[in-house]
Amino acid sequence: MTADKSQEEIIQEMQLVANQMVQDDLDENPDCANEFFDCDCCGKNKCLAGSIQYGQYRLCNDCVLIAETGFALGKFKDIQNLIDAMEDKRLEELCNFIKEEENRKKSLDN
Repeated sequence: MTADKSQEEIIQEMQLVANQMVQDDLDENPDCANEFFDCDCCGKNKCLAGSIQYGQYRLCNDCVLIAETGFALGKFKDIQNLIDAMEDKRLEELCNFIKEEENRKKSLDN
């Protein structure tokens, strides 16, 4: 953690940066508001705006915020640490998707 900034100040700065990333992407390409992908970190289907590619992983803007805040606070040394830490969240999201698909199929069959 930076000696002259508090943890709260770092978090606030990162939130502003993440919000600006979304806005910059939308300003550059408004169509990206309608483009979605499955985040390699949280597993959710999220908007492409504000996402970042970290090596082989594409992270949604929410996970970018977690990653960059974690890096700034010294909580993660690399992106793999965050990917590993979010494994349960990804599995939970996958289970929710499967349940929703089963429910959708049941409702179509009735």
